Amino acid sequence: MHTAPALALAIATTTTLASVPALAQAGGPAASRPAATLSGPFETQPWGPHRRLETPRYSVERVTYLSEGTEVVGNLFTPAGPGRKPAIIVIGPVAFVKEQSPIQYASRLVRDGYVTLVFDPRHHGESGGEPRRHESGAAKIDDLRASVDFLIARGDVDPERIFILAICQGVNWGIEAASLDPRVKALAIVAGHYLTPEVARMYVGDTAEARISRSREAEARFKATGEVSYIPVVSAQPTPPDPTALLTAPPIHQFYIRWADRGPFWNFHGLWENRMTAMSEAAIWSYDVRTTMARLTTPTLMVHADRAASGPQIPRDLFESIPAAHKELVWLGSQNQLQFYEDPITIDQVVPHVARFFSNRS
Repeated sequence: MHTAPALALAIATTTTLASVPALAQAGGPAASRPAATLSGPFETQPWGPHRRLETPRYSVERVTYLSEGTEVVGNLFTPAGPGRKPAIIVIGPVAFVKEQSPIQYASRLVRDGYVTLVFDPRHHGESGGEPRRHESGAAKIDDLRASVDFLIARGDVDPERIFILAICQGVNWGIEAASLDPRVKALAIVAGHYLTPEVARMYVGDTAEARISRSREAEARFKATGEVSYIPVVSAQPTPPDPTALLTAPPIHQFYIRWADRGPFWNFHGLWENRMTAMSEAAIWSYDVRTTMARLTTPTLMVHADRAASGPQIPRDLFESIPAAHKELVWLGSQNQLQFYEDPITIDQVVPHVARFFSNRS
């Protein structure tokens, strides 16, 4: 077991399979109905019996593996050609699913010759785990280490060239996993939402302590009664913002709210939900990544920009605190946080730096 004791939350986990509307197979009994109204087993892609799709330069496969006994569902991107290849595990922002920013990076890095794994963390998306939409840094750290286990067991991955790419709030758990697991040979942290008291004030002002208290009350209720209470990730409407939402800034609402849509033609966007357990918040706003970064010896690439999460100065200060002998800071300019999620121009600027840094660690 890989649980990080300082972050662990004692909750029961069970495998849960999601099922929401999807397109029926052509020629089936519902084939005469309008395509957008058809329903059937949920699939993000028409995977077919081999659970694999091919492109001229790479293949992508729907894969499953276990993390702490619970099923994790991922997409594995594999470059064309023989031989063992380097591999990258991608972890995304808070409450993410694999079809959001991780897949944008995976579909590019595979073209640079990297086997690239994106996954739904436990409690999210297609993966198992109860309660649903529970945001746990400890669980994500375990999921990253289970992902390393999965890749090492494959014959097409070089076990000496396994790396982690972490985006936004995922940087905190990528940093922790890399510091704990020597099998991770290098780390890239992109547009990091670095969890520190100062960044918490930047996001939630003077409400952090009240949010932590509310969250711990929700956790106590869950442990006593099994009741799970939820808060929205973003406000249902941009204005006025919902004060109970985890993230209240209108631009963040504009990015995320569309991911909550459901419909057969939208399945490729995965199973993101605009909710998370209320007991998740305490571990977010009380976490301090500075301690881990101060002992991070894994080779580390930091990519950031003036308007990315955490502001322009905090990431620079954190970078200076990293004791790793091999570290590099790439500062792009004035890009904002959301551009690191899906703007093709910004991502196409980031990916060559990641590919180069990892290749130099081989």
